[in-house]
Amino acid sequence: MPETRTNHVFPHSLVVGAGQEYRRLDQFVAAALAPERSRSQVAQMIKTGLITLNGSAVRASCAIRPGDRVEIDSPIPCEPTPASQNGIPQQTSDGTIEVLFSDAELLAVNKAAGITVHPSPGHPDSTLADVLVGQFPDLAAIAEPDGLMRAGIVHRLDKDTSGVMVVARTPFMRMALSQQFKERGVSKVYLAIVRGSPVHDRFTVAYPVGRHPTERKRMSIRSRRPRQARTEFFVLYRFAAGAGPLTLLKARPQTGRTHQIRVHLAASGHPCLGDALYGGGKGNSGWSRGGQALHALALTVTHPRTGARLEFIAPLPDDISRFLTAGGLAIGPSTIRQWIDAE
Repeated sequence: MPETRTNHVFPHSLVVGAGQEYRRLDQFVAAALAPERSRSQVAQMIKTGLITLNGSAVRASCAIRPGDRVEIDSPIPCEPTPASQNGIPQQTSDGTIEVLFSDAELLAVNKAAGITVHPSPGHPDSTLADVLVGQFPDLAAIAEPDGLMRAGIVHRLDKDTSGVMVVARTPFMRMALSQQFKERGVSKVYLAIVRGSPVHDRFTVAYPVGRHPTERKRMSIRSRRPRQARTEFFVLYRFAAGAGPLTLLKARPQTGRTHQIRVHLAASGHPCLGDALYGGGKGNSGWSRGGQALHALALTVTHPRTGARLEFIAPLPDDISRFLTAGGLAIGPSTIRQWIDAE
């Protein structure tokens, strides 16, 4: 059955009615556009000229009077580029990304390792955003108030980290999910294969994390401007001694700093296997991925429309699955459930 979509269309113009005089422009517009746009988003739209008063650009604090006309221009979305025409790394056999969940406003997807989430100076295209817009053209309309198109992406995974991500399909969902991440209302579970054998089966690392003082691409616990960060770790499996001890850990981050899990693992003396940036390296362990052995296994959010608590689980990528199986682990649905629930 074809999926039913709800399109949220903003009015092109508003007329100030009686009794609304001397109210601020941003307050008036935010009330009209709620819940699709917050007041801070409306203020940004005014600042960038997407909202005008009587044909003129004004400040967000400008007082309005009865009869004033407010014109609203939605950011112009980029034309979607088909995934097959942009050199995008394949996510499945047909060049699309694996979808774990989909409804009219929300997607959950399984990102493969090796693909960057957002365009950046070093990765202007061939990103997850490109893949998503190629597969779901409606995401091209999910623009920020500054006019940038981010394809509904509200959080990130590092390029070489695989696993589950949620994507907003409407402006309301993008705003609501962003707020959940900001307020730490989202539960995240990662799997990490690390070097060494931790002394304790459960431990917490709470070093603040910030940009490295001298190396731009690295984060560090010795940053000049660190931010609070906290990650809980649980030992799931200790590999038999081979090319040096290795351990499978569950990581449960309580905050969402850049490279947080990788930095906390390195700081604990157990860097993530394959993570050359933070001391893990591949060595002679048999690890084949050109990056860290880190997978976002499960993500739980509250659906902003229904209030239901939804858990999304990303199947293990082949390289991690093969490595664990070669190390003596039998992996099935019950094993994955035990890992997610481990305390």
